[in-house]
Amino acid sequence: MFICIQLLNTMKNHNINKIWHTLATPTPTKKFTEELIAELPAPVQRYFSHAITPGTPLATGVKLTMEGKFRASPDKWLTMQGEEILTAKGFVWKALIGSGLFHLKGADYYYNGAGKVEFKIWGLIPFVKAINTDTTRSSIARCGGELFWLPSALLPQQGVSWQAINDDTIQASFQIDGEPVNLTLLIDENGKVLQAKLPRWGNQTTDKTWSYLPFGGKLSAETTFDGLTIPSEIAAGWYVETDSYYEFFQATIKQAEFF
Repeated sequence: MFICIQLLNTMKNHNINKIWHTLATPTPTKKFTEELIAELPAPVQRYFSHAITPGTPLATGVKLTMEGKFRASPDKWLTMQGEEILTAKGFVWKALIGSGLFHLKGADYYYNGAGKVEFKIWGLIPFVKAINTDTTRSSIARCGGELFWLPSALLPQQGVSWQAINDDTIQASFQIDGEPVNLTLLIDENGKVLQAKLPRWGNQTTDKTWSYLPFGGKLSAETTFDGLTIPSEIAAGWYVETDSYYEFFQATIKQAEFF
């Protein structure tokens, strides 16, 4: 029985790794110039000028290495170590949550019209598994909501429409496989991102019905990697900017490799 379980896990890991490597395949890129953002509202220009150094190759994806905490229940935070591939088309997040006698190992992804979450205790015993249309819709929002880690994917040349709500609040609107994403960023006078939020499909409701809920968090630090400046400290959760805010994710980006 143990051998069968191990074989099944190996097959599933192979599928995850296949998606990972597909997303990680680099494509030819152009370089960033101010002309690419010349028609955008001034606050949006300020964001891009801060995020991308002129002459930097326009990356199509990023590989992130992170560590932090994950809230498994209202009163229990667990350590988290993860790595992620993120592109405008999808993502794969692989993580180890917890340590010692209790830890969860698994992945969360969106790719090619399908989203899935699956974690197991010790990597063997099923703990959570979700793969359905609701999970897919929620995963698309996660993918779009994390593109502040890949600012080149938010340029208007990538099909993104921008508006400036005011001098320090900007909003990007786009679609991922037909699902609308409206990502709002709060920036400072230099263009640094302080907060990100968007409507995300979820069932964190009293009756567990699915609907669009306010999701996002604070971005308290940033780091420059290879000419791209991205948030490197994040605390995020559901019902952001409300009295019901439930923070469940804290992370520090240790490394970012753009491709």
